[in-house]
Amino acid sequence: MKILHLYTSSFKGLSQESWMLALVMLINRSGSMVLPFLGVYMTDHLHFSIENSGIVLSFFGIGSVIGSWLGGMITDRLGEYRVQSLSLLLSVPLFCLIPLFTTEAGLAGIILAQSIVSEAFRPANSVAITKYAKPEHITRAFSLNRMAINLGFSIGPALGGILSAISYEFLFYSNAAGALLAGLLYIWFFGKRNQRVVAKAKKVKEAKAVAKENSPYRDNKFLIYCFFCMLFSICFFQLFSTLTIFYKDTAHLSQQNIGYILAYSGFLIVLLEMSFVQIAEKYFNLAFTMLIGTFLCGFSYAMMAVDHRMITLVISMTLLCIGEIWTLPFMSTITALRSGNHNKGAYMGLNGISFSIAFIITPYLGTMIAEKFGFEILWIGTGVLATLIAVAFYFIIPWMLKDKAKAKELES
Repeated sequence: MKILHLYTSSFKGLSQESWMLALVMLINRSGSMVLPFLGVYMTDHLHFSIENSGIVLSFFGIGSVIGSWLGGMITDRLGEYRVQSLSLLLSVPLFCLIPLFTTEAGLAGIILAQSIVSEAFRPANSVAITKYAKPEHITRAFSLNRMAINLGFSIGPALGGILSAISYEFLFYSNAAGALLAGLLYIWFFGKRNQRVVAKAKKVKEAKAVAKENSPYRDNKFLIYCFFCMLFSICFFQLFSTLTIFYKDTAHLSQQNIGYILAYSGFLIVLLEMSFVQIAEKYFNLAFTMLIGTFLCGFSYAMMAVDHRMITLVISMTLLCIGEIWTLPFMSTITALRSGNHNKGAYMGLNGISFSIAFIITPYLGTMIAEKFGFEILWIGTGVLATLIAVAFYFIIPWMLKDKAKAKELES
């Protein structure tokens, strides 16, 4: 009963808008089957080399950098409603066009365009989460959103593994359908609410001068924090590139089994995230939570250097999920705490860029190391790097937030 009470209490206090943002994300991510299978699609269906596949995947990261920067900039000017609506709707035709490109250069180009559009959604969505959640509920609001992402990520790859065995084209069309449904639902629910925001546009315009004075790109402490977020992302995002190739080529898993283990990770996060976030908020500080979470992510990869039987892969994925729960939602909370009232889009965009740069580096670096030195070296190196990052987070986060806390005390 205590476990059930802990689980249900972790959802209390969240606004109706927070729930709707999560539902929109769930629908969008339930159709997200492309990214986890893109590496396999290129090597298995288009017969690209592993290294060339990594190069093409890096263009997703390049587009993600541009999209995060552009999304953060225009969110502070146009508002999160317009940015999210346009991003979701414009993604639909781009997903449908991807199967038409079968060369490395062509596929890289369309992936670049699609990622710019889709990744502009992220900073706008983060601003919306902070906007509609009470300050004391921000981390749980981010966790609810991530829970929706992971539930969708459970449904998507599981279905994607089945569909890809029939035809890879189904993956792209399913992604388009999910983006369309999510966009229509978002516009229907938030359209009227956005009109109230537009009525306050004058105040936003007056605040622009303040936002320019507090640019995150001149915030040295935040830049250092984002640098280590990027390093963490390089470790973690093996999940979306080299890990699926490792599952297929080294662990010899079928496409269906790859989909199932990815689905397991999503369902596990859905079951654990809200409760584990509540436990961390109650018993740990931000620095310690990030220390433990980052270390567990690295350790989960290092395990696979020793053994890659199915039981080991499941345990590794379990630890990776727990580590993810205690890092990613708190990264967003830390960013929100560091930002001001009128430049959250820019701060969220810059933090998003740190993840996007990792999308550029990770596929190429990971596949190159795996091809030249073997997956064992890749997984050991990932574990060592993640441990160093964990220690860095432990010291950087209090150092970065200390002066922000003092500034708020002076304002009050």
